[in-house]
Amino acid sequence: MPRFDLPVDELRVYRPDVAEPADFDAFWADTLAESRALAQPPKLTRVDSPITAFEVFDVSFSGFAGDPIGGWFVVPAGTDGPLPTIVEYNGYGGGRGLPHERLAWAASGYAYFFMDTRGQGGGWGTGGTTPDPHGTGPSAPGFMTRGIESPATYYYRRVFTDAVLAVDAVRTLERVDAARVTVCGGSQGGGIAIAAAGLSEGLVAAMPEVPFLCHFERSVGLTDKFPYQEIVKFLSVQRDAATRVFETLAYFDGVNLAKRATAPALFSVGLLDPVCPPSTVYAARNHWGAASGSSAAPTADIVEYAFNEHEGGAAAHWSRQSAWLAERLA
Repeated sequence: MPRFDLPVDELRVYRPDVAEPADFDAFWADTLAESRALAQPPKLTRVDSPITAFEVFDVSFSGFAGDPIGGWFVVPAGTDGPLPTIVEYNGYGGGRGLPHERLAWAASGYAYFFMDTRGQGGGWGTGGTTPDPHGTGPSAPGFMTRGIESPATYYYRRVFTDAVLAVDAVRTLERVDAARVTVCGGSQGGGIAIAAAGLSEGLVAAMPEVPFLCHFERSVGLTDKFPYQEIVKFLSVQRDAATRVFETLAYFDGVNLAKRATAPALFSVGLLDPVCPPSTVYAARNHWGAASGSSAAPTADIVEYAFNEHEGGAAAHWSRQSAWLAERLA
């Protein structure tokens, strides 16, 4: 993949003006309050597993509108806690899979929670179990345009609410140190982690990898790759809907959510990434914590992978994350 985005020196200072609805904060405050009012305590079921070094639990917690959302909770065997905790969100189309697929954080002494993504789990990996019971109007195949006629019905309103309520649920678990919770994820999971960081209070850190769902208007005009092309496909048929679509997307743009983050962040970016173009990642990173309006805004470090596409640092990036997070916790 040839370089197609801004030169790296311009990327590092790229802070675009992104449309932000006047009622952005009220919209999210009301959305979260409505779902929190319906939330029930999370349910944990111990899973019989050949993995004897860890305790594994199948979790059901209340997400958007009280909908049950699945997840895995894994802790090192023999620990009492409270432990620093990682909450991770998944990439586009994947489900929570099987618990033995993700053990690195628990093997490093953390409590670990992996959230299933509602309605997804049929695109790759080993599947998911959480349905999305909410219907929508016309949409292109995939998830990007489901309910896009209005922010109230848009698919990612439900997913981002699930993500925040996952943090709420995890904080109630006795093995979890509620003051030391970190959110992370790659691609779609990175975009969800940004949302969780912008809408949750008291996180210790956020680690979005090659994040998706950022700077929508630039993304759909810069890349011909899916999933952003789902929006292009939809608008190529719904020709008069562009204004309404981008008004909806402004409520879910990672740039606007990143502004509201209060925890330090470690981003990653592939400078040859055609799926989540580098400038869209930098747009979120360079606005990180900007809504604080003070010199005390949280830091946002970033690791550049100059010759990588959407895989970014892949497994090698975890070592950087682990070292960086250990410094934050120290």
